[in-house]
Amino acid sequence: MRSEVITVRTGSRPTVQDITAEAEQFVAGQGDGLLHVFVPHATAGLAIIETGSGSDDDLLRALDDLLPTDDRWQHRHGSPGHGRDHVLPAFVPPYATLPVLDGRLALGAWQSLTLVDTNGDNPTRQVRLSFLPA
Repeated sequence: MRSEVITVRTGSRPTVQDITAEAEQFVAGQGDGLLHVFVPHATAGLAIIETGSGSDDDLLRALDDLLPTDDRWQHRHGSPGHGRDHVLPAFVPPYATLPVLDGRLALGAWQSLTLVDTNGDNPTRQVRLSFLPA
């Protein structure tokens, strides 16, 4: 298995960041296998969605509706409503596994691999890419 950690700057606002290009670069020339992607953070996740057409903003809006940034959360350190960031990985998991065929991600035409980060307290994230050859 080949594994590498990349650093992704997410900034201080909730974001859906496309990391497909980084994943494609990692598997380029690797043949067939599986790419496992993992975010070793308690307040971020990975989603495979269409980007650039408003779906990324729709996802953030849906997360705000589902997990509002108010004072209902038991977990209270950090920014107001930060407890919701710790619940996020139950809805947007911190991992994804993608098929790789002939050194390319086997994503659908409109699918992108994205890092979802609602926690503005951490402006950078680590993402582990691991390739398991067939």
